[in-house]
Amino acid sequence: MRRGRFAPTPSGDMHLGNAKIALLSWLQMRAAGGAFVLRIEDIDIQRSKPEITERIIADLQWLGLDWDEGPGADGPCGPYWQSRRTAIYEEALAKLEQDGRLYPCYCSRAELLAVAGAPHGLSSEGAPYPGTCRHLTAAERRTKAQAKSPSLRFALGGECAAFMDGIAGPQPFPPGSGGDFVVRRADGLFSYQLAVTVDDALMGITDVLRGDDLLDSTPRQLHLYAALGWTPPAFAHAPLILGEDGRRLAKRHGDLGIGALRQAGTRPETVIGWLAFISGLADRPEPAAAGDLISEFHLDKIAREPFILTEAMVRQLLP
Repeated sequence: MRRGRFAPTPSGDMHLGNAKIALLSWLQMRAAGGAFVLRIEDIDIQRSKPEITERIIADLQWLGLDWDEGPGADGPCGPYWQSRRTAIYEEALAKLEQDGRLYPCYCSRAELLAVAGAPHGLSSEGAPYPGTCRHLTAAERRTKAQAKSPSLRFALGGECAAFMDGIAGPQPFPPGSGGDFVVRRADGLFSYQLAVTVDDALMGITDVLRGDDLLDSTPRQLHLYAALGWTPPAFAHAPLILGEDGRRLAKRHGDLGIGALRQAGTRPETVIGWLAFISGLADRPEPAAAGDLISEFHLDKIAREPFILTEAMVRQLLP
């Protein structure tokens, strides 16, 4: 059985952009007769808020997007909160370390920013790490460890990480793209790259549909899949909804939260129909229930370009 997921981070309320990805990933699984998993990516406990998790769950329920496993629907692959899965990440980290794929990095944030000027790396991770700490001797590491706790970096080999994206098409990434990357921070927090790879693999996720701001993180996850001996899922990255300034939706674009629309009296069918329209799944922004879209869903229909959201469009969503 095919298995997909929606994995929100509860550091901010769900907005229209998040809802678009939730709808598309839900439709992909419902159209395939697969299972849909809701996973809460609260690995950063300092930024994540339990009350935001509750609001995200309420927003999804209001939109008519149900899940087969996740909060309130326990299944065999739980827990479905990353904050409760740290022992699982430790096991993956131990295997990578045993296989010689990790090394301690003592570079400070300031030192990394100082080398971030020239070659452009993956946009979500900044400039490629220059490998400063990769070849330190044991004595050099002992000396540096007296002044700073290290992060742990995954050492890339010479492998390519090309893949076929279900929406964006062929994605060629040459060996070493982005440089060696952090899998555990100096403060002990596991990285997104490690946690999402471990979770998707152990939860049996076969299809990952997410925003295209995460497309350039995929090669790193593919390297982790290979190093841990796991089969990667099929990836599909959908274009984002952007504000009028051309930047991804965020708090600076005003109150575009699903909860705010609900409180204003907007009907869920209005939001779903509008999301279907901007995603390329409908000819007009007409009200629709999520279930009405299942039979006609296909990845080929999803629009390939980002959508620019204007204030006038937001007003159209209000009653």
